[in-house]
Amino acid sequence: MDDKQVYQQKLEAKLKEWRADIDKLQAKVDGAQADARLKYREQLEDLEERRKEIEAQLHKLRDAQSAAWSDIRAGADKAWESMSKAMQDAWGRFG
Repeated sequence: MDDKQVYQQKLEAKLKEWRADIDKLQAKVDGAQADARLKYREQLEDLEERRKEIEAQLHKLRDAQSAAWSDIRAGADKAWESMSKAMQDAWGRFG
């Protein structure tokens, strides 16, 4: 298995984990009081947008030729770091 495939599998696994985390956070939002619910929904929408960005990077990665995948990986790494921080912040607020 080459580096591209390993990275792709790692990204796919993390996306699956983040989808589950977003679903858990959504359940907390649904149980929150009305005033907090609006604030939390905005944060969830932000997380969902970041997740979609990473999925787009993953699609680019799948389609990339060997020479171009390192450039795409750089974008995916940046999106990954942003999503990781956003998830940590969300769990800090929702948890």
